Amino acid sequence: MGSIPTQRETAFRSSANSGPTPGPSAVVRTSLPGNPLAPAAARKFVRAALADWTELGVPAAAGVTDRLADDAVLLVSELVTNAVVHAGTAVELLCRLDEAAPGEDAETLVIEVSDHHPSRAVRGEQGPPPPGTPEYGRGLHLVATLSDSWGITYRTGTKTVWARLPVDGVQAVQDIETYASEQALQRGLRAAEILAPLPKRATHDTDWINRGALSFLAEASDLLAGQFDEDLVAALAGQLLVPRLADWCAVWLDDAAEGPGRAAVGGGAGERLARVWHTSEHRIEELRRVLEKDPPRLPLAAGGAYPVPWPGAALTGESSGAALAYRLTAGGRVLGTLVIGRAGLVRFPDEVTGLVEDFSRRVALAISAARRYQRQATISQILQRGLLPSRIAEIPGVESGLVYEPRDQGGPGGDFYDVFQAGDGRWCFALGDVQGKGPEAAVVIGLARPWLRLLAREGYQVAEVLSHLNQLLLDDAAEAAAAAAAVVAVAGGQGVPSEGPTSRFLSLLYGELVPFEGGVRCTVACAGHPLPLLLSPEGEVRPAASPQMLLGVVDDVTYTSEAFELRTGDTLLCVTDGVTERRQGRLQFDDADGLAQALAGCAGLDAELVAERIRRLVHEFSERPPDDDMALLVLQAR
Repeated sequence: MGSIPTQRETAFRSSANSGPTPGPSAVVRTSLPGNPLAPAAARKFVRAALADWTELGVPAAAGVTDRLADDAVLLVSELVTNAVVHAGTAVELLCRLDEAAPGEDAETLVIEVSDHHPSRAVRGEQGPPPPGTPEYGRGLHLVATLSDSWGITYRTGTKTVWARLPVDGVQAVQDIETYASEQALQRGLRAAEILAPLPKRATHDTDWINRGALSFLAEASDLLAGQFDEDLVAALAGQLLVPRLADWCAVWLDDAAEGPGRAAVGGGAGERLARVWHTSEHRIEELRRVLEKDPPRLPLAAGGAYPVPWPGAALTGESSGAALAYRLTAGGRVLGTLVIGRAGLVRFPDEVTGLVEDFSRRVALAISAARRYQRQATISQILQRGLLPSRIAEIPGVESGLVYEPRDQGGPGGDFYDVFQAGDGRWCFALGDVQGKGPEAAVVIGLARPWLRLLAREGYQVAEVLSHLNQLLLDDAAEAAAAAAAVVAVAGGQGVPSEGPTSRFLSLLYGELVPFEGGVRCTVACAGHPLPLLLSPEGEVRPAASPQMLLGVVDDVTYTSEAFELRTGDTLLCVTDGVTERRQGRLQFDDADGLAQALAGCAGLDAELVAERIRRLVHEFSERPPDDDMALLVLQAR
């Protein structure tokens, strides 16, 4: 596996061999693609392995600390980056935790990274770089710094770089001080912990960049890319830079985002000072006031790092220093500006300038992605409000309870509901589930719900409404297929693509309620939908309809309906398959009539309490969050 050097091993190692024969080991391995996603996947894999060993009580894992985990993640990130950049092949990663060998006091964590292009040298095998060349990401220098022994093993078609880290139970490093309260600020920041302490930082910038710049940028990219709020991206940006690379940091966001060519950093319309940080928390508001009053300005042609004036003596005790501004640009549009400052310097070191420039590009991309997500979420929310009723109708003699939880809280789901008055003395209800999610589902809901209301108000019976809606969906699908064929023909194709248009299947539970003295007459039809359940005051539960074909599948189906009376205390429960098919491993909520049993336990509760109890039981059925939309409607005769 490469941890025992062979005669073909190169001279790049710090010990003659990888050490004595270890005791029992815990081993995990994985294969990663040779692309830029590999380092991030490797970091997650190593963290997961260490966490699993600790949770499982592996004896050798007793000494695993946060510092060891950080060192291991940093080391594997550099080595996998080396393999991707210099070999370009698939990467094999092995992580092994060895118990202490005879004569040794400490357990050992062994990491091996293999590629399949041994004819290419790894970073560090070349001669020394020319004077003044930044030493970004010196992988083997980092390996030598962190490990007690390491080496490179060549085999036919494979080159393996291995390293051994002692598991000596050192105390974990203290958590990084934070100024923002968002939980996201706590995640992923330890990769940058290896920065030198503030008092000696200026003399250690180069050492830190040699040791971990690539991992810092990679971890920062992972953290920033997972945020969907541009203000939180700005907060995270400052949190990552202060105090690691600067004494203070400010981020302006251009809400207008009108593109390049804006001269002012913070003075133009639509521009706002979103976030400000300082190593001394009590100076944050002071710095904000100074920057809002006199924001630095960049010329139109400014690119990269641009020196801007120091805020001056307005910052108590910081009469001089260096400040740099970076435009945050993505897709040719100026999204904002990042400004950093460090007291007591005439100019920033080149290594820091280049690193922050790379970092600023990642910030800009994250802000752009967050804005796109927010725009889409806003559109989806508006669409959702248009697809669902603003309120459900009140039915004389009937209490109702409703639960609607789309899987994607920011967008339209595939489930819908409606309760409306269809005419004098008639009310109708519907609960549907469209195949698919998002815009395609919204199109079907946008067709189905208005047609349901129109057909019901035109006096069509329950079964007739389903038959007409089924034909409508089939006709609409045929029109979509014809349109697709026309597009392909215009484009020079031979016909409709083999997949054809998206099928617009709809499961629907639809019913009509007619109150009368002493109860409510209910007529229902169920097309491919979970059957409604009827609960008596005595706790007896039975299905209230029979299963029939989905809507939008075939055009020669005849739908039928069933009628019954809801007497005082009777409860009708209607749900979508997000309830019945809620999973816990291989089990589903409705296995062995689980929904009927849950409903039987609701005897004596009013409609809203029945809906809430079923919702709670569905959520408690599994520790995992729901993986489907969920809707349920409870109708109870008073």
